Amino acid sequence: MKNYKAYLIDLDGTLYKGNEIIPGAKEFIDYLNEHEIPHLYVTNNSTKSPTDVVAKLKQMNIHARPQEVVTSAMATADYIASEQPGATVFMVGASGLETALKDAGLTLKSDTNVDYVVMGLDEAITYEKLTTATLAVQKGAVFISTNKDPSIPKEQGFLPGNGSLTSVVTVSSKTEPKFIGKPETPIMKKALDLLQLDRSEVAMIGDLYDTDILSGINIGMDTIHVQTGVTSKVDAMNKPIPPTYSIKDLFVLIQKLEKGSDIHE
Repeated sequence: MKNYKAYLIDLDGTLYKGNEIIPGAKEFIDYLNEHEIPHLYVTNNSTKSPTDVVAKLKQMNIHARPQEVVTSAMATADYIASEQPGATVFMVGASGLETALKDAGLTLKSDTNVDYVVMGLDEAITYEKLTTATLAVQKGAVFISTNKDPSIPKEQGFLPGNGSLTSVVTVSSKTEPKFIGKPETPIMKKALDLLQLDRSEVAMIGDLYDTDILSGINIGMDTIHVQTGVTSKVDAMNKPIPPTYSIKDLFVLIQKLEKGSDIHE
């Protein structure tokens, strides 16, 4: 297989489902760490900070560092700060998004007189939050959403994702948001900037075609689809632009990397 210098790795559905580790995940990260192969965890989950992500991985005995984590919240905060430094924001989301926005020098407000409305996954969503977001957008606030994932994988099944929540404001305000996370390019550009590598030297690993794999395709990067999450091998390979590779799990990838052989099964 191609000798990639680094990997971008999805979390939900690739390394774990909810609080359950996926077989092969720890072993693959151990392999990358042992061989000093650069890698970043690129996640559309805006609810957690990099420190939170590292703590969750640690519980699964996976060693990671906060500087190896790129979240849609971080990419969203960077995007807004670059467009309008010090902007005011009404946020729908959790602590990970709040921290990222504040760290970027943005001001959070609870009313409709704001420059931006930002929506991230909020498991404590209320009608009041949706109402304020809708009215703020109607008054002219720029509408941003961390990601368009319609569902998220959990132990009990696939639950409503941020894309589903965002659609409520989209419909009621009659305004389409700017999405930042996978499969859009802002989050991928941030990851490549951190790696300081060309996209041709990096591969994106993930389970969900419509986010993980498309994010790599959209930015011109090779992709490795793992059959451990949402998208099946048949569905992935039958897409108009299929992933570069599709593998059963990360155990297979380790074996192929160790042998230096092609990873097509």
